[in-house]
Amino acid sequence: MSKICLVIGAGAGVGGSVAARFATEGYHAVLCRRSDQEGLDRLVADIKGRGGEATGLLLDATRDGAIEDLVEKVESGIGPIDVVLFNLGAQIGDRPLAKTSLKTFELGWRMATFALFRLASALLPRMEERGKGTLLVTSATAAVRGNRGQHSHAAAMGGRRMLCQSLNAEFSPKGVHVAHVIIDGMIDAPDTVGKLLGEERYRAIQEQMGNGKDEILVPAEIANTYFHIAHQHRSAWTHELDLRPFTSLPWWNH
Repeated sequence: MSKICLVIGAGAGVGGSVAARFATEGYHAVLCRRSDQEGLDRLVADIKGRGGEATGLLLDATRDGAIEDLVEKVESGIGPIDVVLFNLGAQIGDRPLAKTSLKTFELGWRMATFALFRLASALLPRMEERGKGTLLVTSATAAVRGNRGQHSHAAAMGGRRMLCQSLNAEFSPKGVHVAHVIIDGMIDAPDTVGKLLGEERYRAIQEQMGNGKDEILVPAEIANTYFHIAHQHRSAWTHELDLRPFTSLPWWNH
């Protein structure tokens, strides 16, 4: 039986690249995203075209019971989950306090923190019982530094980081590896960063910083790091690390 890698937040950037990376190593990749069945089907078909195993599922992580049902469906229908990547974003763009509604602020928390708590509640006890498993969590600079216009995002991602620390403290001694990865820079991801910035600005940044210049984070290289973390020896586990292009100032120097 293949090992299972569940990716929650499987877009064309980090999530899809992580799924593909694990699939090349013999994992059955289960890719979940909120919408765009056609895009999801393309990711699954690409993995299968390279000889890998993959399943695609649409998931509304904000719906009551959706994450819990997903874990049960994968565990009972495909197999025990060995690695899970929580890759849901919660970025709503820059908004001053006066234009950040209560609903908007709460949505950031629901996506970034509460959804992760629900995933952990549904899956980590199963991993604990098996004595092994890895939870990888994609995070952002906002988890360690608040900025103007980022009230919802910074509060939500800061909560995500603290939740990861608490989960690590409880489950690491039980054989479950929890890793919080701070993406400290812009990712070359068309269906997340591209939509947030707009196509014209995104293409300009790609031209200026990408195309072999390596000044923008490449999803496939992030995926290589994630794969490494998931296969570290337990005597040298990484709990938190940050990734950024070689030309970028780190978050603490801004």
